[in-house]
Amino acid sequence: MKEITHITLRSGVEIGKGRPCFVVAEIGNNHQGEVELARKMIDRVAEAGAQAVKFQKRCTEALLTREGRAAAYTGRNSFGPTYGEHRDALELGIREIAELKEYAESLGLVFFASAWDEPSLDQILGLDVELLKISSAELVNLPLVRKYALANVPIIMSTGMSSLEEIDAAVETIREVHDDLILLHCNSTYPCPEEQIGLPVIESLRERYSLPVGYSGHERGLAPSVASVALNACVVERHFTMDKTMKGTDHQASLEPQQLHDMVAMIREVESSMQVCGKKVFPEEQAAAKKLRKCIVFSRDLPAGHVLSESDLTTRCPRVGVTPVHWNEVVGSTLNRAVQHEEPVQWDYIVSRERECVDAATS
Repeated sequence: MKEITHITLRSGVEIGKGRPCFVVAEIGNNHQGEVELARKMIDRVAEAGAQAVKFQKRCTEALLTREGRAAAYTGRNSFGPTYGEHRDALELGIREIAELKEYAESLGLVFFASAWDEPSLDQILGLDVELLKISSAELVNLPLVRKYALANVPIIMSTGMSSLEEIDAAVETIREVHDDLILLHCNSTYPCPEEQIGLPVIESLRERYSLPVGYSGHERGLAPSVASVALNACVVERHFTMDKTMKGTDHQASLEPQQLHDMVAMIREVESSMQVCGKKVFPEEQAAAKKLRKCIVFSRDLPAGHVLSESDLTTRCPRVGVTPVHWNEVVGSTLNRAVQHEEPVQWDYIVSRERECVDAATS
């Protein structure tokens, strides 16, 4: 299978191996159906340093059966007496979404959305988006997945709630049309317990599908999302809210503005810390080593011609003489000058046994 290392968006943004982690703030329906709140959220995402905002679009009639729309929905997170009315209350119209797209892009953000049904996908495609998202819930909806693929727009697809066989089918459906696909490892529990996250799955998915893989996190904190970058997650997506205490089911697993800002900063720190792959001693370390590491010094006054034993030597800071790494070479060597107690050993003070042998052989 051909390996895909990255995708390139129409705007020139590259996502994948060797590129900066693409941080996505999933606004979803946390705007509570209020376009002005959505605009404020976009502002805070841009201020936090994320690269993208993601919304969701649903057509209630295409999403739910009549029975599903009419089902009572009266819990504390309800926005309407039935589930259909609840869902409708959280929806933004496509014109409002178009305005938010224009606004987000004016701030340098990538705007994209997940469509949960065919009419919604048609509406989102009508906005000429440069990226699409297939939610974990829709991964198994192969007719909709195929329609996503046929749009010939790069796709990010979450894999929560999905077996490998289900992911296989969705990936195959998309790759029959194009290879501009990124998978997100995901556990769709809200919020997700840390012991169920399974960050090593990121590498397993990359090996199985030869595709770029990121992470969609639903944990309460930041650490797993930041750690995923050390495992080469090319995308980190987190739900975003202005206030975790707001009414709604997603807010508890969402990041508030300061948390998003902190996560982005930590991700960039992790990326910087991964630039050096081979062991290297930097000049700053050399300076520290000169101060903190020891050198070999003489443990007493000694005359020229003396053959050094271990009892003649010890180690002291700072490192201004021969390093103790060469201890075995110094022991048994002969002094060519008198030395004093705690004077650092220098190579030109001694003649090593190896050198004496070489001189004898050539004389």
